[in-house]
Amino acid sequence: MLNAQARSNTVLPFTPEIARATRGLYERVSHVVPEIEWAVHAPYIDATNRLKRQKNAVSLGHNYMTPEIFNCVADFVGDSLELAREAAKPDAKVIVQAGVHFMAETSKILSPDRTVLIPDLRAGCSLAASITGADVRLLKEKYPGLPVVTYVNTSADVKAESDVCCTSSNAVAVVEDIARERGVDTVIMIPDEYLAANVAKQTPVKIISWKGRCEVHERFSANDVRNYREANPGVVVLAHPECPPEVVAEADFAGSTSAMINYVGQRHPARVVMVTECSMSDNVAVEFPDVDFVRPCNLCPHMKRISLPKILHSLQTMTHEVMVDPAIAARARAAVERMLAVKTSPQRAAA
Repeated sequence: MLNAQARSNTVLPFTPEIARATRGLYERVSHVVPEIEWAVHAPYIDATNRLKRQKNAVSLGHNYMTPEIFNCVADFVGDSLELAREAAKPDAKVIVQAGVHFMAETSKILSPDRTVLIPDLRAGCSLAASITGADVRLLKEKYPGLPVVTYVNTSADVKAESDVCCTSSNAVAVVEDIARERGVDTVIMIPDEYLAANVAKQTPVKIISWKGRCEVHERFSANDVRNYREANPGVVVLAHPECPPEVVAEADFAGSTSAMINYVGQRHPARVVMVTECSMSDNVAVEFPDVDFVRPCNLCPHMKRISLPKILHSLQTMTHEVMVDPAIAARARAAVERMLAVKTSPQRAAA
């Protein structure tokens, strides 16, 4: 009998039966996944999808997952807001989070009676690591009476100290909603200082921020954007609001990953560059194969810890189960549910 570690390292054979069973999936991703790679991926895809049915499990895939995960084993896909909404819906007994740890915690917070698994415990987040619940308590002491708006890229204990959560797709709406309800003109917004700065340009509400940054998006510069334009005349530049404000200012549009996808679907630009994590362009290219994607390549090392073999191993061994202290979960759930109740305002084009 193979032990758990040995099973995770076993290379599965690509048989004619698996080729037939996964042919439709490969047709979907064939222009972003080379055929030689498909022979490696397909056995894990087939085994994972079979095992999900046996165990009544679903997989939630973030937009930054690689295309063979995003398109071939994820049952629900999207940005952090969309995955948070989906986490509360499934009737499945098991949720496998194809994303990072804070997303798995959010799934557990919203689905406390379900088993939530993350394939690699090291799949963290630089933003989530930049702040603790104790830090938030100190902020609230320093600025008494001000509401705390917390980005979902945070741990459960940080969410538990917050009044409301937000994502990049609804941050402006959340900030304005909580300020209006509390009758204040200033809010604390944590932990991403760039997201806070970009939101501050879109609302009259004053924002007190924290110096957290996404290690992927902070590496982009305004000069990068100018270089993309010079090398690709006519290219449309879409930037994530976790990028520095000068990057957003150089872009044609700034919005969440889902807003970027919607932009491509609605505007259908001939050539586009998405200033965000590397796998995003591959996944959108599957949906819009006639759009030419210029691919900047800043990889998220945490997202890339999630792989097909690890997802399969996670289901085989039911590891690693994500648990959240019930007392923390109850307080964090109130902040997340309040976020889900806020009507999202339209994404705005960069200046």
